[in-house]
Amino acid sequence: MLDVAVIEEPAAAEASLDPIRARILAALAEPGSAAMLAARLGLPRQKVNYHLKELERHRLVELAEERRKGNVTERVYRATAASYVISPSVLAAVSPDPDRSPDQLSANWLLALGSRLVQEVGTLLTGAARARRRVATFGIDAQVRFASAADRTAFAEELAQAVATLVSRYHDESAPGGRSHRVVVGLHQIPATARPGAEAPQAGTPQAEPGSGAGAAAEAPQAGAEPNQENPR
Repeated sequence: MLDVAVIEEPAAAEASLDPIRARILAALAEPGSAAMLAARLGLPRQKVNYHLKELERHRLVELAEERRKGNVTERVYRATAASYVISPSVLAAVSPDPDRSPDQLSANWLLALGSRLVQEVGTLLTGAARARRRVATFGIDAQVRFASAADRTAFAEELAQAVATLVSRYHDESAPGGRSHRVVVGLHQIPATARPGAEAPQAGTPQAEPGSGAGAAAEAPQAGAEPNQENPR
């Protein structure tokens, strides 16, 4: 079982989003037969069998084993992954494109960057799983509380400059056998509902200071080439 499986086919995404099938996927974190699932979920066995076949057809579940019980063969299934992510490539024609309007102070652009990140890392993970190799990645997760919008702007400017300096130092366009990597650094306000003990004026709505951007992001120059996906590591 994979830790994370990336769903890249529209039909598989549709199958996973069905409420009953989503419940079955969650229940199959532990292997089970149609009869076992029917008891766990309180559903008719015939209905569970139907949805299991659809999930198996889209490779979201797989046969773990077959057990003989008298004259009946019981098929035991398991989910192919502990969790699933639907790649934005499923909606390729309408997915956000960060190259369309690269505005570093736009929350829409930050969302587009995140969408592209999920799509590209998902593609790498899929290729690595097939090759039974690991993907070399690095991430930073930190929280910072700003005293003012001006401090946030200054922080974003310094961060962008620091990333640009590092990229210019290490980027080598002509390196034999070199691999292009994309560097994305994102900064966004944490919604009040995500902070323990905080009360939001409106549930889930970020608070914004007048005249300030809702978020900021810096994408390193010269780092926009597509990652090598043939031999991920």
